[in-house]
Amino acid sequence: MGGEQGPGTVVEVAYALAWDLEARAPWRPLTTEAARERDAAGLPYVVVYQIPGREVPLEVRLVSWRDHYVGLWLYDDQGRRTDELDLRLLDDQSRLLSRRTRKWQYTGPEMAEFDDECPHSAMELFPDGRGSITQEPRGARGRKLVTVPDADIRRWQVRPRFEDWPVVAALWRRLPGPVVLQAAAVASGAGAADASDDASEAPATCWRPPRPAQPGPLDALFRPGTRMTDGYHPEMTVVEPRRTGTLRVPSGLLAISGPDNLSDDGPAIMVPVPPGEYVLEEAQVRVGYDCEWSQGWVTRTDTTAVRLRISETSASSWEMGLGPDDDPRLLGENEIFGFDTDGATGCFADAGAWESLHRLFERHLVRGEPGAGEDIPDSMYLLRTQDKASGGELVAFATTGDGTYPVWVGRSTDGDVVEVVVLVEGMPTVLQDDSADGAEAAPA
Repeated sequence: MGGEQGPGTVVEVAYALAWDLEARAPWRPLTTEAARERDAAGLPYVVVYQIPGREVPLEVRLVSWRDHYVGLWLYDDQGRRTDELDLRLLDDQSRLLSRRTRKWQYTGPEMAEFDDECPHSAMELFPDGRGSITQEPRGARGRKLVTVPDADIRRWQVRPRFEDWPVVAALWRRLPGPVVLQAAAVASGAGAADASDDASEAPATCWRPPRPAQPGPLDALFRPGTRMTDGYHPEMTVVEPRRTGTLRVPSGLLAISGPDNLSDDGPAIMVPVPPGEYVLEEAQVRVGYDCEWSQGWVTRTDTTAVRLRISETSASSWEMGLGPDDDPRLLGENEIFGFDTDGATGCFADAGAWESLHRLFERHLVRGEPGAGEDIPDSMYLLRTQDKASGGELVAFATTGDGTYPVWVGRSTDGDVVEVVVLVEGMPTVLQDDSADGAEAAPA
C-alpha cells in the first residue's frame, strides 16, 4: 500500500464454537487454546476479527477441516456481508482451492443485505482448470453475464497454520497502517468445550458447515399406505410399487446415465453389482383433486421414483452415486452430483455393453430403426435395447424435466448394494408412515 503508514489498525481476534448469522455475533466463546485443539481435531469453530469500538465484525472465518471447508466472510460498516470466499481442502490436506468467491456492491447505506437490486458477482473454480464468472450488474432482477476466468487466476493456496491466517479484509479495505492483532477479552468460563463438543446445541440461526443434498426417506416412497405431500397436493398416498420387467447386467457393472447425451464420455455413473437380472420398479402415489376442467373430483396415479432392486433386503444406508470425476468435497449446501439430461430421460444399463446399447438407443429413438429397440407402453420406463452378443440391456425412463438428477445407492448393513433409486422429481414430504420401519425411514 502506498503513502505514509500510520501507527497501525488494531484488530481483535476472538474464537467461538459457532457464528450466529441473525445476531451477527459469536456463539459460545472459546479460548485460543480451545480453538487450537478443535482445529487440530478437525472440528468446526469460528474466528471473529473486529476493530475495537465497531459494533459489527470486520471479518469472520468459519472452519471445519473434517468437512474440508473454510469460509471467509467480510462485512461493511452496516453489518452487511460484502464478500464471501469458499475454500476447500483437497490434495494431501495441504492445499486449499478457492472454490467460490461472491461479492455484493451495495449502492448505498440504506440498501438491505443481499437486496435483489444489489450488483452481485460470483466466481466458481474447479481443480481441473474449469471455472466461470457470473456478473449481475443490476442485481438478481437484471441480466446475467457469464464469462470464463483468466487462465492465470490464482486457484490454490497453501493451508496456513492455525496462527498464520492473514486478515483478508485488511488487504481489501485498505486499513490505515499495518494490522496489529490482539486477543479479544474472553469471559471467565469460556473455552470449557473440549474437542468432543460438536456444537450441536447451537441455535438454528448459527452457521453450520455446508452439507451436500441428502436422500430423504426414499424407502417410504415404496411403502403402500404412506401419506405424503409435494407442497402442491396436500396429500398423496403411496400405492403398491409397479413392477416393469427386469434388467440384465451380465458384466456386473451398472450404468446410470442420461442416454440422450450423445457424447463419447461413457455413462455418467457406474455402480458395481453382482452379475444378474434385476427387477425394475416404479414408486407410485395416488392423488385426488378437484379438477375445474372435469368439473369434479379426479383421482390419478403418478410415479415419484424409479428403482432397480438388486436384493430383497432393505437399504440401511444411502449414498450419492458419483461419476469418475465427481469429488463430494467440492459440493456446497444441498448441492448434488448426478447424470445430466436435456431430453428429460435417464436410464439403467449394463455398463459393459454401454457403447452398443447407446448406439441402439439412438437408432431406435432418433432414427426409428426397426429392430433396434422396443417401446415400453404405459410406464415411466420408455424403451429397452439389448446387446445380443452379451445379453446386456438398457432401459430408459422419463424424468419430469431437464437438468441434473442425483442417483441414490442403497446399501445393506454389510455394505452390499441392494437398490438404486432415481427420483423423477423432488422428494415429497412424509406426513404419516404407519409401517413398522417407518420411523427408521424418517429423515434425520
